[in-house]
Amino acid sequence: MKILLTGANGYIGKKLLPALLEDGHKVVCVVRNRSKLPFTGIYSHHNVSIVELDFLKDDEVSYDVKEQINDIDAAYYLIHSLTLNTKTFDKSEKETAYNFLKIVEQTSAKHIIYLGAIANEEQLSMHLASRKKVEEILKSGSIPFTALKAGIIVGCGSASFEIIRTLIEKFPLIVGPEWLNTPSQPVSVVNVIQYLKLVLLRSDCFNESYDLGGPRVLSYKEMLKRYARVRRLKRYIYTMPFVPPQLASLFISLITGKSYCLALNLIKSMKIPIVARQNNLDEKLGVKRLSYNEAVTRCCGL
Repeated sequence: MKILLTGANGYIGKKLLPALLEDGHKVVCVVRNRSKLPFTGIYSHHNVSIVELDFLKDDEVSYDVKEQINDIDAAYYLIHSLTLNTKTFDKSEKETAYNFLKIVEQTSAKHIIYLGAIANEEQLSMHLASRKKVEEILKSGSIPFTALKAGIIVGCGSASFEIIRTLIEKFPLIVGPEWLNTPSQPVSVVNVIQYLKLVLLRSDCFNESYDLGGPRVLSYKEMLKRYARVRRLKRYIYTMPFVPPQLASLFISLITGKSYCLALNLIKSMKIPIVARQNNLDEKLGVKRLSYNEAVTRCCGL
């Protein structure tokens, strides 16, 4: 099959690409800036082609790009705008989704797969609300659609997980806000890639939405503690009534090297419970979910 992969140089895209190639698919990788890709490695694979396209700006494509994507069988939507302006990125998310849908509906694609975020609460952060809106936009199109919605993804390079890892690795004493006690359901990146790959063109997954979560619900504080135990590090973790999100985001940005906008959007979302609704996706696809400790152990190479 021929697959369109957006966000091909992002965290999930870089892990999904080799999995798709292993299954024998041809992959058209969509990136905003082709010059940022390495000239060797996975992107030089004989079944990989690269197109430069910015869905935030482009709702039409050139003849050359159209020739490369016209005969695709399916498309993955792995785009987000978290690093853009914290006050307007939700507008960018909507425009990007509309433009993507307009372009893909002009191809032969028979399936769109979206990796979003669990957003089951009535009160949502701007980040989670925008992820939910993107799902609604993509679902409104004429192409069969599957939404896979994750919470914290546990794996090296995941922005949320890197915050956890950096805090534990660098600081023996952590004093955080009360929302460290917010419940969440972290899921291993290994399982996320399995889900993304296995739902591809499965008609029994068309027009369905699935929450992706690990076997257990954990607070962020418990995730910190469990990471420390896996790494055999003695750490003390306390919470205090009020820490301004802006201050916490600045601190996270400084210690992790992530952008302030990204950190602020993630911090605001951490106040919202992110718990998966039960579904039968594991049984459909034959996926065995890794525990949080197993996922951390794999990430740390232990």
